[in-house]
Amino acid sequence: MNHIYRIETGQMGYHQEIKTSRKMGSTDQRAAGHHASSWIIRYNLHSIIGSFLLAFVVVTFYMTGGTEDVVQGQVHQISRKGLIQRCNLFSGRWVYDNESYPLYKEQECSFMVEDFVCQKHGRKDLEYQHWRWQPHDCDLPRFNATALMEKLGGKRLIFVGDSLMKNQWMSMVCMVESSLAPSFKSSIWKGNLVTFESKEYNATIDFYWSPLLVESNCDDPINHHVRNRIARIKAIEKHARQWTDADIVVFGSFMWWLEPTMTLLWGSFESPDAVYKRVAMKLRRYEMALETWSDWLEFNINTTRTQLFFMSLSPYHKLAGDWGMPEDQNCYNETQPISRMDYWGRGSDKGMMRTAEGVIQRLESKGLRIQYINITQLSDYRKDGHTSIYKKHWEAPTEEQLLDPKSYSDCVHWCLPGVPDVWNQILYAYIMLQDS
Repeated sequence: MNHIYRIETGQMGYHQEIKTSRKMGSTDQRAAGHHASSWIIRYNLHSIIGSFLLAFVVVTFYMTGGTEDVVQGQVHQISRKGLIQRCNLFSGRWVYDNESYPLYKEQECSFMVEDFVCQKHGRKDLEYQHWRWQPHDCDLPRFNATALMEKLGGKRLIFVGDSLMKNQWMSMVCMVESSLAPSFKSSIWKGNLVTFESKEYNATIDFYWSPLLVESNCDDPINHHVRNRIARIKAIEKHARQWTDADIVVFGSFMWWLEPTMTLLWGSFESPDAVYKRVAMKLRRYEMALETWSDWLEFNINTTRTQLFFMSLSPYHKLAGDWGMPEDQNCYNETQPISRMDYWGRGSDKGMMRTAEGVIQRLESKGLRIQYINITQLSDYRKDGHTSIYKKHWEAPTEEQLLDPKSYSDCVHWCLPGVPDVWNQILYAYIMLQDS
């Protein structure tokens, strides 16, 4: 009996229909028992052998708990009924789960930085830590830190991008730390690069600060809050040589491109002949930078060794009118996710997403595969998950701001434990269930 499943590819706006055949599980076998005699006569030897092989797969499933494979945004699972199931990891809902979540405790992550520790900085409602992402048609694979580190043995995983990528890297480090012996881990900061090293597994999980991917005057990991952002739109080598030897690279760059205007530089900062141009074309300048990035990948990445991922836009929640609150409100004091399944806020820029998807598709047409991890809408539901005022403020709020907390609320970055943990659960599924 044939079944048609409508599935989303994980890239915004695309879908397809896939026809699958139903495989017989143990329940179906019992129901068909009274047909056994005629079945044996009717089917030839090849069919009998095929049935034994199917039975072996089903028995193996019960022994191992199931098998999964991730292909272009879908999980392909053999269910306990023996059915091949496909589902979109990015389409689902948030379910409150205070038994199995959070996956780690804020205070027990020894590498946690002050930017994301909301509980430490006074947040009293901790429900944001207990929401689990539930895809509509399957279960998100449970994160297993030991299994991940075994997979990463002798390898290097690196997150490249801005502070939101640092947010995700910090989440990953906290998620794996609990499974590592204290004497077998360390954290090393060196310029733009921070390395979390597991000596036990001879593996590293790195973060590299490169907010625009291409070179810019914002590249200092500490002093990067410049008023006039300047991007060397055709220069990336200084950064990219830090990624060349990585086995898994996770890229992300959106937020820093949202400025209404930015200066583009052709040439070097030191050259008297350099050309500077102030431009407002947000999508075009973003596309130009991604084309520089994709050109470098095309000619410098060993596709037989390196897995590439690109994280979709992480939404902000600065405009409370999107979810029915007064327009002058934001994420401050929000404690519950948005439950409306068709919600799409103004903090999720579809034009930016389509630009990134287009560059990635063109690169894939040239034979270089990049997995696009579309976490935008699932994160857009989580107006409650931002750090808001509950973080270390490197510049103390003014007296005027203290009287109006929403005026200095951070509605971009995320509390940990929290939303980035789900991004990493999805990334974990790709890493574990695809060939390296």
